[in-house]
Amino acid sequence: MSPPGRAGAAIRRVFAFADRERKYVLDELASVKGLMPLLMKRRNRAQWAPEDLAEIRAKLNRLGGLSWYLAVLLLPGGFFALPAVAWWLDRRRDRRTPPG
Repeated sequence: MSPPGRAGAAIRRVFAFADRERKYVLDELASVKGLMPLLMKRRNRAQWAPEDLAEIRAKLNRLGGLSWYLAVLLLPGGFFALPAVAWWLDRRRDRRTPPG
C-alpha cells in the first residue's frame, strides 16, 4: 500500500535511489576483499611483489571512492545527510559522463 500521486512517486524514487547507493557501497566494499592480508605481508616479514603493489593501489583507489560516504557518516548527524551527499555525487558523475 503506497501513497497515491506525486508523493508516492517521490517516495518510490527516494527508496530506489537509496537502494542503488546501498548496492554501490556494498559492491565497492566487496571489491576490496583480501586487502588486509596483502597489507600484512610486510608486517609478517614477506616482500610485496609488483603485482601485490598494483593490487594494493587498485583496492585503495576503490576505497577512495567511498571516502565521501565514510566522511559523512562520521560527522554528527551524518547518517541523515548521507542521501544528500549521494545525490550530489551522482549529479557530478552524470556531468562527467561523455555523451554517446
